[in-house]
Parts: sequence; structure tokens; C-alpha cells
Amino acid sequence: MSIRYLAPAALVCFSGFASATVVNQAITEAEVLAAQSAWCQALVDISSANDKGGQKAAKALAEKVIDAAYGYQMGSVLFKPTLTVAPQTFRTTRAGALAYFVGGDSAFPKDTGFALKGWTQCESKNAAVFIAGDSASSMGNVMITGKDGKVTTVDKTWKYVKDDAGKLRIVLHHSSLPYSM
Repeated sequence: MSIRYLAPAALVCFSGFASATVVNQAITEAEVLAAQSAWCQALVDISSANDKGGQKAAKALAEKVIDAAYGYQMGSVLFKPTLTVAPQTFRTTRAGALAYFVGGDSAFPKDTGFALKGWTQCESKNAAVFIAGDSASSMGNVMITGKDGKVTTVDKTWKYVKDDAGKLRIVLHHSSLPYSM
């Protein structure tokens, strides 16, 4: 008799799990490629905003881009931009990243605004993408075209994780000019 009464109760308990929310933080290659494409487009858009509305307009857009693409709200981002020198080589704060992209911050006096250089095109080409569940890393080149048609190639490494809302965030960004002899 106790089995007959326990069985329906057990089914009720287990059926509550069937509607549980599943959180999947796994990252796909398509998400990585989309994030790289968005980063490239943002660089061109910031440059264009500068051309049309000056540094103030570029800064306003750069703030939105940094907040949307990078994980500074999660903690320090390991950001080593291309054209920086000691003692400000590494930009672990949002303010440091913003200064690099658009300049105008007296705390970073050598920054002239990398994103303000008149970029008209940007393309990312991966050598490899490594995905391990909830994180992804990529390494390759980013080719950036200036108004004069000259292409600048930089070596780029990015690492991504998802935030609590499931949005991909850059948590590591290393960039350098290719070595030449």
C-alpha cells in the first residue's frame, strides 16, 4: 500500500525537473567569427564617427563598443594594444581601453586614438580558433585599410567568455605588429 501512494508522489517530484531552465555557456565558432566581424566593423564605425562628428562623437561610440564587446564589467581585461609603450603597455581597465581607441585622456598622454586613424575596412583572418566549452581563443591577423588604401596587418589574439546574459565578451586582447627583419 505504501508503494502505491509513494509512486505518484515521486512522479510529482521528478516532473518538476522537466521544466528546469538549462543554461548553456558553450561558445560556437560562429559566435567567435561574429564577434571578430563586429569588432572590425566597430573600428571602422568609430573612425567614421570621428570624421563626421569629431573626437567627441568617436568617444561616445567607442564607449558603447567597449561596453558591448569587452568584459570590463566582469573584472580586468587582459588588453595589450598594438601601439603602446611602458609604463602603459597593458590596459586592464575600461578607461585605459577607451584612451587607446580615442585618446583625449590626460592619464594616458601618449594615446592619440588608434581608432581615429581613418580606417575604412577591417578584416580578421584566423590562423586557428580553440574552443573549450565556455571559453574560446583565436589567433591570426587583422588587416585594417586606411583612407589611402594602405593595409596595415596586425597579429591578434583574443579570448572570449560569455557573461551572465550569455553574451560573448572579450577578456583577453593581445595585438602586435608582425616581426620583420
